[in-house]
Amino acid sequence: MAGPFGGMPNIAKIMKEAQQMGDKMKKVEEELKTIQVEAASGGGMVKAVVTGSGDLLSIKIAPEVVDPEDVEMLEDLVVTAIREALESAQELREEKLGGVTAGLQGMKVPGLPF
Repeated sequence: MAGPFGGMPNIAKIMKEAQQMGDKMKKVEEELKTIQVEAASGGGMVKAVVTGSGDLLSIKIAPEVVDPEDVEMLEDLVVTAIREALESAQELREEKLGGVTAGLQGMKVPGLPF
């Protein structure tokens, strides 16, 4: 990719490619906001739903798991369900954005997930 000055790359081409990649990344980020990821804990007694971008949408708790004598267990189940949902959302985000940024693997670009 040598430019008119010997070994210098074509800056205009690089800028155009960067703009296209930025546009694709924005599109993926918008798509991730519409995808819902669910995770459960306690054998499905507590369910958390987050978007692909990591926004918590809902928590569902089965009535039979609500025990006033053991609030700590319920708290743990809620934290576990949310944590697992967020981890799944992060994996989905990395997978979707990885397709956009595949050509840049190995380059250190601030703000990119690799």
